[in-house]
Amino acid sequence: QKSVEYATKVIDSGKFKLLSRENYGKSNTLSPEDNPENIFVVKRVDAEFPGWDYYYTIGGMYSNIGGMGWGEMYASAKYLDLLNETGQNDWFNKKYTDIRAQFIEPQYVKNDTTKFTPMFRFIKNVYDANGTQVNFNYVQLPYLRQPDGKLVCDSSGMKRKNLIPLTPIDATQRLYSINYDGQTYRGVLDYEMKLNRVYPMFYVVKCSRQGGKENQLYSPIVSRLDEMYLNRAEANVKLGNIAKAMADVNTIRERAIVGGSYTAAQFNATTAKALVDKERQLELAFQAERSYDVFRNGDTLTRRFPGPHQPMQDVSATDYRVIYFIPQSAINAYNGVLEQNPKSN
Repeated sequence: QKSVEYATKVIDSGKFKLLSRENYGKSNTLSPEDNPENIFVVKRVDAEFPGWDYYYTIGGMYSNIGGMGWGEMYASAKYLDLLNETGQNDWFNKKYTDIRAQFIEPQYVKNDTTKFTPMFRFIKNVYDANGTQVNFNYVQLPYLRQPDGKLVCDSSGMKRKNLIPLTPIDATQRLYSINYDGQTYRGVLDYEMKLNRVYPMFYVVKCSRQGGKENQLYSPIVSRLDEMYLNRAEANVKLGNIAKAMADVNTIRERAIVGGSYTAAQFNATTAKALVDKERQLELAFQAERSYDVFRNGDTLTRRFPGPHQPMQDVSATDYRVIYFIPQSAINAYNGVLEQNPKSN
């Protein structure tokens, strides 16, 4: 009840205002004081990042901008699927069904200054020698159109020696299926992307370009108005106030997705918890919220998508890894008083 009360005080205070859809899509370029949604922000300025220090910003982990940044942590396949749930975003042509997709910038391979290679991209299962699934991997295959208009992938690298037909799922959304290594997978028509090892480089720019500059300047946002709506929605679901929760989720969702509001038939006592959780994933992505949201609600963290993590291993809310270790310096300072947190389940 207190969460509802305090969130309402902030929302109704008149001190903060949600950005328009267009402005929200470029909100990363605003200075903190120019974003009316911001409630508490730790402001950073250019003078704090001399020389190569932009490599070590938050944005530097997600992208390389202005020649600065490691660009080694990308938007996950799970997050991309959430963004595409109401319609495929067309990143190549910068046409977004969900405006939050504008914070993702796929890195395409240019053959020269103007040409790109059409590719069919999908995710396949990876198995060990015993036939047990151990991972997932992206696959990019060039495709071409046959004289009869049908599409085929060429796994021989455009040598036309091993053509695999594509079956349309929704051609208007560029969605097709393929039978590959004896299994059927769903994928999307796009263009060849740059790879880091085997992972397509889906840059995240939500934490870059503050002030419209082509660099990694970013002021960490501790809280902003959209989170207040989602906090209140989550609290109302737990209180059984489903209609009120739906209204708050729809406020955020309609801003991001034109016509994206839920109906009472979609947002009900059975689905409300999951739908609020999904909206928090979409809206608060790349702000260190996700695992906390999962574990504080007693849920299990699942990461069934390609990446260097252990995708087949789920983490329950009671797992020892959820609780951080106490710094050794603190244990030493209180010798015999502090006991280290568990190192195994």
